[in-house]
Amino acid sequence: MSLLDNLIIEFDKGLRTVLAEAQTVRPFPDKGCEEAPMDAAEKKHAAALMRINHSGEVCAQALYNGQALTARNPATEAALREASQEETEHLAWCEKRIHELGSHKSLLNPFWYAGSFALGAFAGALGDKWNLGFLAETENQVGKHIESHLEQLPPQDAKSRAVLEQMKVDEAKHATTAVTHGGAPLPLPVKMAMKLSSKVMTHTTYWI
Repeated sequence: MSLLDNLIIEFDKGLRTVLAEAQTVRPFPDKGCEEAPMDAAEKKHAAALMRINHSGEVCAQALYNGQALTARNPATEAALREASQEETEHLAWCEKRIHELGSHKSLLNPFWYAGSFALGAFAGALGDKWNLGFLAETENQVGKHIESHLEQLPPQDAKSRAVLEQMKVDEAKHATTAVTHGGAPLPLPVKMAMKLSSKVMTHTTYWI
């Protein structure tokens, strides 16, 4: 396919990620968990945390799709596509939980997707070892965010906790896969820039 064909396909993926309801092949991780009683403030806080995680998965989808578009090695592209598929399931899990908590997805998701896709395409163009290194660092940082959110959730919110626990397992697997395929550690300034951009996303998405 031509570059134009691929870009059209990626644009369609972006629209479906941002606008369509995500689907999951695996069962929802919170299946069998009872909905615990929470007051309005606890529900609002839990929903905001899940909204951040949902937007993080939107960013992950965009990053992986952008990286796969410019990846040079078929094995690298396959690893990115597999990670992207599991991130789609994360979208479905987070979206369901947000709705159960009576809240909404972030209104900024189109912006997050566009910026992350461009960043992913740039990372892929740098070469596979940096492409995979970027993937590994992204997953490591996402895992730390999830750990933080697990600590911040209302203690009785077992449903949200079950979703985040499974997401944490998947993110760690993606990071390990990226390193196994030859991902190189990123320079410290790049890691710091990624953390700063992530902080901006999480702080704004909590409210919007």
